Amino acid sequence: MTGHAPFSAAEYDRRLTLTRKAMQKAGLDAVFITDPSNQAWLTGYDGWSFYVHQGVIVTQSGEPIWWGRNMDKFGGRRTCWMGHDNILGYGDHYVQSSEVHPMQDLADVIKSRGLEKAHIGVEMENYYYSAKAHEVLKTCLPDARLADATGLVNWQRLIKSEDEIDFISKASGITDKVMQVALERAEPGMRKNDLVADIMHAGITGVGDDWGDYPAIVPLTPSGLDATAAHLTWNGDKLREGEATFFELSGCYRRYHAPLCRTIHLGTPPDEMKRAEIAQLEGISAGLDAARAGNLTCDIANAFMAVMAKHGIERQGRMGYPIGLSYPPDWGERSASIRSEDQTVLQAGMVFHFMPALWMDTWGLETTETILITENGSAKPLSNVERKLFVKG
Repeated sequence: MTGHAPFSAAEYDRRLTLTRKAMQKAGLDAVFITDPSNQAWLTGYDGWSFYVHQGVIVTQSGEPIWWGRNMDKFGGRRTCWMGHDNILGYGDHYVQSSEVHPMQDLADVIKSRGLEKAHIGVEMENYYYSAKAHEVLKTCLPDARLADATGLVNWQRLIKSEDEIDFISKASGITDKVMQVALERAEPGMRKNDLVADIMHAGITGVGDDWGDYPAIVPLTPSGLDATAAHLTWNGDKLREGEATFFELSGCYRRYHAPLCRTIHLGTPPDEMKRAEIAQLEGISAGLDAARAGNLTCDIANAFMAVMAKHGIERQGRMGYPIGLSYPPDWGERSASIRSEDQTVLQAGMVFHFMPALWMDTWGLETTETILITENGSAKPLSNVERKLFVKG
């Protein structure tokens, strides 16, 4: 192995074997993978270059090929495990040009590898594979068959190796530190951006030798009426007495995440929030008990929803997703979901962000856990932060 990839050759062999079996099942000769998380999972590539066209070509034999902008090829040499002959770059005249397109160069690479008539999978439902890219690639490879391989690699990532679980555990330690900083420093009169600055400093500092990386999602920290919405970030307003703020945060270690949500109320919470807390915590316990190897992802959701129904609380939508290695804009892996329609069989080594948050008319209550599916018994929450509604003042 060359470069500074974070895992062993055996680990990357395991990942390639899984991917090639999925390709064979789908009848694909090759895949072109553009999701940055999938690229890193297959090759170790790690750089902030996903704003330009780049990707990984995997065939049924040999090393993967990382392909991207020429200046990023050198980052590939520093982070990928493959030999330099399989780390390729295209010229800057292709970048953001109206005259030429990087997919023209990619088509030449594919042809040079004897794949001009191959059955090639591409990630059509992906943030980083545009309609224009697909159109140009299809035009430049008229004899190839391009098929949708969205999620093909994502599903192979679902069961984590011991090394990956170790990285997620380290990320969880950073998450706990970040969350404690948020809960301890939040007080009436503090500007939200100052609090987020403290949160981000704690996350990047890390814990001991476990240094912090940038998370795939920035801190979500809405207060009061803003907390009725799931995905607002922060502003320069001051925290106020009589309002709840939820924190959706994650530490990040070597691109691995362990998200966690907790809510703090400054002053005495309203009675309806206290009642919702009781129901939510009971529902989380029921969900964790259902999160056992051999059960289904829908069993977790249904267990939680049954408790909500008992308490007369209406809640819709999914309640979690697999997590692990990720890049912006999302730390979810986009495969299975914790929701009533999903029947993915739970297996030991899967890691989910179990997120049964409640967003009501005038407040939000987020209490969540990153959970590991174990060989025996209920799922193991990875955080050590107390599970409750925090009250200050």
